[in-house]
Amino acid sequence: MNIKKFLGAIAVIFLVAAVVIGGLGYYSLNKDYKGLQAYANSQRTQIQTVEFLKLFVKRVLKAQGEVDFETRLKLENAVRDLGDANVLAKWQAFVNSANEVDAQKNVKDLLEVLVDKIK
Repeated sequence: MNIKKFLGAIAVIFLVAAVVIGGLGYYSLNKDYKGLQAYANSQRTQIQTVEFLKLFVKRVLKAQGEVDFETRLKLENAVRDLGDANVLAKWQAFVNSANEVDAQKNVKDLLEVLVDKIK
């Protein structure tokens, strides 16, 4: 009878140890997962920023004439998708520029913020 109790106690100890080790493993993997998820989100934001920057250079800075409505709408949506209030504020300042001198200053500010965001 004592052997059965002893073996039962050992089995319980092994089960408790397995649960504790499994829990620690889960915690460690969950921590790694959250870190990887944050890194992936950062990469996604950087890719979106670069894509917006490419579109802006191609369609606005290299434009020969006035930028059409469809392009402006595409740019507006792209800048909003970035989800960065500072970038959006610089974009709004650029879009609402009163004259060419203000537009040039505001585009420089916008480009500076975008480049800083890519880091």
